[in-house]
Amino acid sequence: MLTLAPLRLLREPWNASEGNQSNATAGASSGWCQGLSIPNELFLTLGLVSLVENLLVVAAILKNRNLHSPTYYFICCLTVSDMLVSISNLVEMLFMLLMEHGMLVIHTSIVRHMDNIIDMLICSSVVSSLSFLGVIAVDRYITIFYALRYHSIMTLQRAVVTMASIWLASTVSSTVFITYYHNTTILLCLIGFFLFMLVLMLVLYIHMFALARRHLHSISSQQKQPAVYRGSSLKGAVTLTIILGVFFICWGPFFFHLILIVTCPTNPFCTCFFSYFNLFLILIICNSVIDPLIYAFRSQELRRTLREMVLCSW
Repeated sequence: MLTLAPLRLLREPWNASEGNQSNATAGASSGWCQGLSIPNELFLTLGLVSLVENLLVVAAILKNRNLHSPTYYFICCLTVSDMLVSISNLVEMLFMLLMEHGMLVIHTSIVRHMDNIIDMLICSSVVSSLSFLGVIAVDRYITIFYALRYHSIMTLQRAVVTMASIWLASTVSSTVFITYYHNTTILLCLIGFFLFMLVLMLVLYIHMFALARRHLHSISSQQKQPAVYRGSSLKGAVTLTIILGVFFICWGPFFFHLILIVTCPTNPFCTCFFSYFNLFLILIICNSVIDPLIYAFRSQELRRTLREMVLCSW
């Protein structure tokens, strides 16, 4: 799959000299360093599934007034961010297929402008998705540790300001990235942002899990039901593992790719890793498919609304 301008340059590090690049590529031309061929149909299929899935979540939240709360607004914004990933992927693939088959002829300058627009959508969706994943973790933390004060802390006005600030910051940062995508400092900022969100989610979710364990242990000791305690603790551990595991697996390889671009652009091992760039993009799109299953469809109220929407459509 061909990728857009800045993403295409991320595949091959620009901060290495031409000679070093060719030598590294020659040294990595055998075995698993050939990369992985991913058919365009897989990108299209995942993009369509993600788009439909996230559209259903947005429609359900908008339809049901019981879901009009800061928590679900944050989930709605996360689904919109994931939709941007799907839409940009689908638009890119559509234009590439039309141009490859000679059904669409566009001037080079127009193609470049279209690249920049789609690139901004992709970069904005990356930043906003990571941001809203962090905001959802903070919102859940406040719900558990400050339950009685939640509505005074997370007011609708503060939620709107938070959402608007994230979208504005995502737009500005994506514009800066498109303009200065060859600057190592920009990559370091992006890597630092990912590490910050990873640490934030680790600390908050582990703290919430520890509190839940203490609470369950207290209840089980009073009721003398250790089996219930072990079962609930196991369920909580599985949920925590899924949330943090999916986040790390889907986003980790892409940001590790960026780290290698900064630290070892000519190393043979790093060059081998670069050849799997399309796989890392697939994982990000997969994250757009999985997010609704983790954050939205687990809600009984949302599932009920979806059932009503599907039954009414029939």
